Amino acid sequence: MTEARAVALAPPDAATARAASVALAATGPLIRMEGVTKTYDSGELAVQALRGIDLVIEEGEMVAVIGPSGSGKSTLMHIIGCLDAPSSGAYRLEGRDVSELSSFQLAAIRNQKVGFVFQTFNLLPKASLLRNVELPLLYAGVNGAERKEHALEALRRVGLADRAKHRPSELSGGQRQRAAIARALVNEPSLILADEPTGNLDSKTGLEILEIFDRMHVKGETIVIVTHDPRIAERCQRIVQIVDGRIEDDRRS
Repeated sequence: MTEARAVALAPPDAATARAASVALAATGPLIRMEGVTKTYDSGELAVQALRGIDLVIEEGEMVAVIGPSGSGKSTLMHIIGCLDAPSSGAYRLEGRDVSELSSFQLAAIRNQKVGFVFQTFNLLPKASLLRNVELPLLYAGVNGAERKEHALEALRRVGLADRAKHRPSELSGGQRQRAAIARALVNEPSLILADEPTGNLDSKTGLEILEIFDRMHVKGETIVIVTHDPRIAERCQRIVQIVDGRIEDDRRS
């Protein structure tokens, strides 16, 4: 993970993290979208990535968002994760209208409420796994001893406690993705968002990563996986298919 990417996913500093802590109302579904659109203006040509998305995701669901390249699934993930904002429509996270939140509050949500898992791992190459996993806690202003305790526990959950002092370059692709999952879990977020989490892995290693998500789901974690692979989607309890910026199908697996 680049330093720039790390900063983008975290509050500007620990004081801001504490001041901008968002107490969202625990009423209704975890995610509710109504008529969400997203248009990118690229000069003379406007690209409509989302065209009126209505979507409800309850706590504890494991949902796959599938669709071909350019269908809008990554744009949808960015809006769910508060990395981007809709052009129109309403998005409520834990009952709170996200459009009413300040930039500091949105940064706090990304740090405390959402755990991100990316296809390319996005780990700091010169830092140990322990340091990488501690990063969200550091931005949240957690003290050193507590950071280490929580980071080690997250690494234990993904079977990497014995690799805590290793750097990403000393690990396999599967181990690096497990470290990225540990980093996503360390703040005990309300939601895990995974964007093509097995895209850079072989079939066997990808299956091991999916088994970790299965165990997380059994423990009650809410997980949204963006993928183009129907084999991955079939492991989820629900599949949302997006085509040309619209939800074409929403079914139970």
